[in-house]
Amino acid sequence: MIVHSLGEENSLLNKFVAEIRDANIQRDSMRFRRNIERIGEILGYELSKTLNYRNQTVETPLGTKEMSMPVDDLVLCSVLRAGLPLHQGLLNYFDNAENAFISAYRHHRGDEDAFEVIVKYFAAPSLENKTLILTDPMLATGKTLENVLNALKNHGKPKQIHIISVIGSQSGIDHIKTVFPKNTQLWIAAIDTQLNSKGYIVPGIGDAGDLAFGVKL
Repeated sequence: MIVHSLGEENSLLNKFVAEIRDANIQRDSMRFRRNIERIGEILGYELSKTLNYRNQTVETPLGTKEMSMPVDDLVLCSVLRAGLPLHQGLLNYFDNAENAFISAYRHHRGDEDAFEVIVKYFAAPSLENKTLILTDPMLATGKTLENVLNALKNHGKPKQIHIISVIGSQSGIDHIKTVFPKNTQLWIAAIDTQLNSKGYIVPGIGDAGDLAFGVKL
């Protein structure tokens, strides 16, 4: 797997990541969603540099111009519900892409810290020979992305997989490296070193879904 950790370079991206981490700023759920969306736009732009292009003639009012245009068939697949703002950021740029959505949640038995990831709702087009972009804002243990990959297998084999995440743990990244094809590319804004006993990234941001859409029961 090729890992692109974009937060290691100085850019405006780090400002948006800092704001979603800030416990005071993140109380504004609209601003939190918008920052996640903007992070998606930046990561999507960087990803776009690796896609396939061909020249196309564009007619202007005063003549014609050869332009390099993307040609890949893209499918954006996001994990509900936390992935929705990130999905929107990518869709702002990849506006012709097909879309897929999958629900995945952590199921804890009683008060145990251990959990399993359960996938229920899934809607997707054919992935055969397409470029699949998987989005999940928090790459913690990597179990969610592993389960999502397994759920996608009946929908065809993509020619290329890209993963878009905002913040990940090093152990989660190490795990998905063993699960996804070797040519998979990960685009991520920040990598943290620790997970706590409940499988949350430290220092991380907290629960991205709750911060974006409100606390669930």
